This record gives sequence, structure tokens and C-alpha cells, in this order.
Amino acid sequence: MSKIKDYSSAENPEELLDLKVTDPKTWAAGIPAVVAAMDDVLHEAGPVRGMEALFHMNKKGGFDCSGCAWPDPDDDRSPIAEYCENGAKALAEEATTKKLTGEFFAQNSVADLAKLNDFEIGKKGRIAEPVYLPKGGTHYQPISWDNAFKKIAWHLNGLTSPNEAAFYTSGRTSNEASFTYQLFVREFGTNNMPDCSNMCHESTSVALAEAIGIGKGTVTLNDFYETDVIIIMGQNPGTNHPRMLTALQKAKEKGSKIIAINPLMEAGLMGFKNPQTVKGILGITTQLADLYLQVKINGDMAVLQGIEKLLYEAEVADPGKVFDHEFIKYNTVGYTEFLHRLKEFNVEDLANAAGVPLKQLQEAADMLKHKKRIIICWAMGITQHENGVATIKEILNLTLLKGSIGKPGAGLCPVRGHSNVQGNRTMMIWDKPKPEQLDKLKAVFGFEPPRAHGYDAVESITAMNEGKLKVFFAMGGNFLSATPDTTYTAEGLRKMKLTVNISTKLNRGHLVHGEESIILPTLSRSDKDVVRGETQFISCENSMGVIQMSKGVLSPIADNLLSENQIICRLAKATIGHRTVIDWDKYEKSYDAVRDDIEKVIPGFDDYNKRIREPGGFYLPNAPRIGQFKTEKFGDKVSFTINELPDHKLADDEYMMTTIRSHDQFNTTIYGLDDRYRGIHNGRRVIFMNLKDIRLGGFKEGDLVDLYNYHGGKERVARLFVIVPYNIPERNTATYYPETNVLVPIDSVAKKSNTPTSKLVFIKIKKHLAQIN
Repeated sequence: MSKIKDYSSAENPEELLDLKVTDPKTWAAGIPAVVAAMDDVLHEAGPVRGMEALFHMNKKGGFDCSGCAWPDPDDDRSPIAEYCENGAKALAEEATTKKLTGEFFAQNSVADLAKLNDFEIGKKGRIAEPVYLPKGGTHYQPISWDNAFKKIAWHLNGLTSPNEAAFYTSGRTSNEASFTYQLFVREFGTNNMPDCSNMCHESTSVALAEAIGIGKGTVTLNDFYETDVIIIMGQNPGTNHPRMLTALQKAKEKGSKIIAINPLMEAGLMGFKNPQTVKGILGITTQLADLYLQVKINGDMAVLQGIEKLLYEAEVADPGKVFDHEFIKYNTVGYTEFLHRLKEFNVEDLANAAGVPLKQLQEAADMLKHKKRIIICWAMGITQHENGVATIKEILNLTLLKGSIGKPGAGLCPVRGHSNVQGNRTMMIWDKPKPEQLDKLKAVFGFEPPRAHGYDAVESITAMNEGKLKVFFAMGGNFLSATPDTTYTAEGLRKMKLTVNISTKLNRGHLVHGEESIILPTLSRSDKDVVRGETQFISCENSMGVIQMSKGVLSPIADNLLSENQIICRLAKATIGHRTVIDWDKYEKSYDAVRDDIEKVIPGFDDYNKRIREPGGFYLPNAPRIGQFKTEKFGDKVSFTINELPDHKLADDEYMMTTIRSHDQFNTTIYGLDDRYRGIHNGRRVIFMNLKDIRLGGFKEGDLVDLYNYHGGKERVARLFVIVPYNIPERNTATYYPETNVLVPIDSVAKKSNTPTSKLVFIKIKKHLAQIN
């Protein structure tokens, strides 16, 4: 058996002595959220700079938060603050006055910086000038913009094939930059465009595109205020999408019921203290979940099928009162086959498979039985499983039975994790573009775009290790820490001839590099973007398909920073040169010019420059939202699907592990070392376990352990984790990422979407040999 060493961010074992564990919270936000947010902003940006930015964040005419993709209200935006605690912390990260110049890099070698943990690396400050690490070098050193572009162009033009380069995209990248980026990459000659969606909601994009004809959700924010029941599956809004709590509170006030389905009892699903209301300030909690189904890891399919079976039994007892037969007749196919399968289900077996008492499944069915206005929300807890696509299709089955799609107050709500990840895909950041999209590029620009599919994120990592890639270019993000099988990814990156990162701040991905490495600093969302004396703005797409303006208000941390769009245009000119058929100078000077051409290529962007200037922006077309479907296989019908129940068999000493965020992080960005909702303070290397499992395994609270995965005959290990008892189902455990991404096998992926299965990793737990006192 081959061994894979631990490549998670190292911590000194002595630091674990400072870890403090308190009781988990049963509510989210409140005054502590305000205090935590203000503390970060004031510390990093100062009172004047910080408060100016906060005042304009998520406001009409202001800038879009660089955090999650939860939508802004169309009309009733808060006059006080249209942001959450984690949004404020995201702002603090980019509005910081700390900056990294050539002097910093001269004083800090790559090796020394790599010894820091991810929190320490991120807190160093904004990168203020382009830097270059030569082959064999130990320190990054300043490089001019022109020389940086020439060096990148030299490497790209020296490749045997354009397919020896991969171009990654983070969800922070704007619509305009995403469009020019994919245009450059395709004129260069490849579709190797892995993106962060490959690792999060790709299962959603695949499932919904196949099933309803569009890989996006179908609801608007206003639907939450007209619905009867909201089901939240595999999502923790209190930490990952905190502004959603306000929408849930408003829905509750209007009479909606909430069903939460999650392996952990999460504060943000149980209660909310709204700090913008008198009640919230006084500490009065709004109960959120009316019913909490504490499912086993990946027991969601069993929950859905159990509820469907109980609804079927209710329909048999009261024909025509439970299922929406008119909707089923005119809008679906496959109902007879689905019903035949439904009859075969044993609801007791499904309850056992889910880990949820049958009585609770019955309560859920009773809450849905006579309702049609139902919204189902989900996130990574659904998508990052081998059966992620199938589970999403089972979600759709339930909505089809109830006719809960294509009408006000009802529909599908995949909650995206990054503020423009959906917009990236709309702008054709995709390794598998449709022929009609490429035909449109050819018609508008006159070049023949590559037709062969490119590499997604997982395929790119494999290609690096197999020697098929020579250059890796990242538009934002922290590819190393976001991806699975961290050591394998690191080995691949180190085989590159050149790695390039467009970044605002230092991250671990800059410290694990190819033979040569370049970091190109860029503007943040909150920065003013001025090109040749003209103030520019960008646009983003949120989870519900709204395109809106984002215009920074802060003076950049350095005078010579370039926007993402400027970087792309200048790199394109340096790389393609006289061979290009695209007017990159036009795009570099004016983002309006970019939007003019987006309008020619991407459906739904008619009068883009006019409509984007309207307060609140505009909605993209979404046919399923209004009850119209166009699917490849079934035309104007949606098909019921037959989905198999996953069957997980554990060895006696084996556990299921799911990776989660702490409340003090956003994706791979670590804001701090506290997760006050779960009672974790001053540390991150913890493993949440059921108390019974701790005792049966011969462990005790506070034990220091190492975590192992043996998928594919390889030993993967993440060392130095502290056992914390928690309310989690037996044989289920949870850990924070990116620390345990090292345990996620590169070849354990969701069927069809190829998304890493970060929400279900099979592990063994062993006591660390050197316990500390």
C-alpha cells in the first residue's frame, strides 16, 4: 500500500493546548455578530475606510459583497446594513490597510511562509505589486507588469499544444472579466477551464440542466414570502449564507413552516436573533425550524423517498387531495413508472437508512400533504456526494408530485456559495461548452473556437500529475486548498513549468508552485476601478439569476493595481499578438464595450448597458420559473426519475466524515480561529464525534488523534486533531476544511458531475502517538 503524507496546514501541537470548547449555540447572529463584524472591519480597515465601505456594500449603486451569492432584496433593502457578519469579515479582508510589497517578500522566503497556517498567511495583507519566483528561487521578487505578461506569454506560446495549459476561475470573478477570460482562453485554443463550480454546485448544474432544461434554481427572493413550507437540506445558512436568515424570518412571520434536514444540529437552522430589530437586540429569538430531521450523512435520499412514500399513502387514502394530478398530467412524463417504484418502498427501511425516526418522517409528510407552495433549498451537503446528481433529481421528484415548481411561492433553490459563481458559468466559463455557444462565438468574433471538451478541476489535477499540463493559470481563488486530495494536488502543481495566480491576498496556493511562479495583484470588489480617468463598474449574477451592478468606493491599496479585465486584455495582447481577431484595447479601456459584446453572444442580456444601470439590475430569463420547460430528451415535459438508495457499509473501526466550514471562514479564507456557534474557540483542528462512538472507540474527550483514509489502496493521513463530543449521528463525524481535504480522494467523485465527494469520506481514527498534556 502506498502512503500519502499529510499536507494539511501544519500546526504546532502545543498550540492545541489553547483550544477551548463551550456549549454550542441554539441561535445565530444577534449582538455578538455585530461585535465580531465591527471588530474585524475596524481592526483591518480603520473606522473611516471601513465604515465607508460597509455603507455601500450590497446597496443599489454600491458594490456587491465578495462573499456568498444570496440575493439582495429587490425593493426593501435595509437602510441600516444590507450585509451579514461574514460579509463584513470578507470586506475587512480586502479593505485592509496592510500591504505586501517587494520588501515583504525579500524578508520572507516561500519556505518560511509555508510554515504558517492558513489563517496566518491570509492575515498578512493585500499584495501590492506583481512578484515573480524564478526557477530554483527561494523568495518572490518584484516584476513589472510588462515583463510578467511577456514571461507568461513566452511559456504559453512555447507549449506543444494549447491543451497543455489550464485556466482556473474563482467565483469572485465578474461577468465582464469572466467573458473576456474565456474569450482569451478559447482564442488561445483550449477549453481547459476548470472552475470552482466543479467542486461545489456542478451536481446541481448537471441535474437541473438534464431535468428542467436550465442548470439554475427557479425561485426568486419574493417567493420565500409567499410560500407555505421551506425545506432546507444539506445547507447551514447561519454560517454559509447568513443573510438568508432574514428571509427565513420574514417567511415565518408570514406563516411559512420550515423543515431542516442536516446531520449536525446547526444554530442557524434552529433560531435567529435579528440584530436590526428591537426584538433581536433584546435577545428575543425567532424559531426557524419547525421540524429538524437529523439525518445520517448522505441519508437525504432516504428521507426524500420516505416522505414520498408517506405522501403516496395519504393520496391513496384521500385521492386527488395530495398529489397535483393536473400538473403531473400536463407537465411530466414517467409518472406511472415512478409510482410503481414508490409502491415498492418500505417506509420503515427508509427511516432506518436515513437515521430519522419514522414519526418525524410522518410529521414532515403531514406538513407537506395539503401544500403546493413548497420551496426546497440545498447546498454542498447534497451536491458533494457520489449520488449528488441523483439526490437532486429526487428533490425534483418531490416537487413534481406536489406541482411545486413554476408558480409563486414554490420551486427549487440551490444556494450558491460564491458571489458570482453562477455568473461565471453564464459567461461560458466551462470546460464543456455547448456547440451552439461556440457557434455564436465564431459568428460574432470570426475565429474557430476549440470544440473538444477540456479538463474540469479534478481532471486538471490528474493531468498535472500525468504530465499532460505544463502551465496552470488561476483567476482568483486558492486552488490548492479548495481541491481534494491536497497532497496529490500539490504534487501536480509542483510539476508545472509555470503557475500564475491573479490574487488580492496571499494564500497557500502561492507557496506550492511550479518551477516558476508569478502572482498578479488585482483590485477587489470594494476598490475603485478607474481606467484612463473613467470610473468603471462590473456586474455579477446572484443565486436567483439577478444581474446587478457593482461599483467600488475605496481607494486601492496601491496605485499600480490592475483589474481582472485589464490583466486579461494585456495578457491576451502579449500572448496572441498580431494573430488575434479581437480588439483587446477596446475591452481594456471600456467595460461597456465588453458588455456590448456579451449582449451579442449570451442570451438574456438585451440592452445590457442600459438595464445594468437600473437600480437593482434585472432578472435573466428562466422558463421553469414560469412553468415552461424545454428539456433535451422530453421536450416541454419534465421526467420523473428512478434513483437508487446509497448503501454505505462501514468496517467496525470505520466512520463517515463530512467536511464543514467554521463560522469564522468563507470557503478557504480563514477569518479567525473561533466557531462560536459550535462552541469551538482558538483552534480548528477538531473532529466532532458522537459521545457513544468516543466511548466505544476507546477514546475520550480531548484526545489527540490522527485521521486516515485508505481509498484506492493509498494511505492518506491528517494529523493532530482533538476529539470534541457533539450532537451528531452515530458513526458520523465532522471536520473543518481545508484541513481535512487531504483525506478526500481525487477519484471519489459524484457520478456525472465529477464533483469531489467532500461531504462523505470514509475514515479511521487512531490516537496520536505523542499525546500532549
